[in-house]
Amino acid sequence: MSFNKIIIVGNLGRDPELRYTPQGTAVCNFSVATNEKKKDKGGEMQDVTTWFRVTLWNKQAETASKYLTKGSPIYVEGRLRVEEWNDRDGKTRYTLEVHATDMQFISTGRGDEFSGDSSAGYNDFEEPKSSATPAGSMNQAVPSDDDIPF
Repeated sequence: MSFNKIIIVGNLGRDPELRYTPQGTAVCNFSVATNEKKKDKGGEMQDVTTWFRVTLWNKQAETASKYLTKGSPIYVEGRLRVEEWNDRDGKTRYTLEVHATDMQFISTGRGDEFSGDSSAGYNDFEEPKSSATPAGSMNQAVPSDDDIPF
């Protein structure tokens, strides 16, 4: 048995680029940055950023293009693939790319489109999740024991 799965939670490094294949299939490409803090040899904390190239297909591609912009927080699940290409000098180069199978928008809590949920998910088999609570209700105070009628 073999298994190839990657999960990335980060921010878009550029606006998504949507295009269509000659057969009409939507394809969307963007980059995602993840950050972590590590100590260097001198003991100082350093921010380390890792960049990922992501490709979405079909309805996910169109949804990402419609709602995401540079800096948007996102959760991406997919398979890691090696893409082979030739540079200007004719040398063969390799790039790791994530072929996404699932994507979820992560709410920033700034009154964005999906503020009623902590995240809004989307995959090929379902429509975008909608908020079960009105967008403004998250700012209401938590009821005390005196407010509960039983």
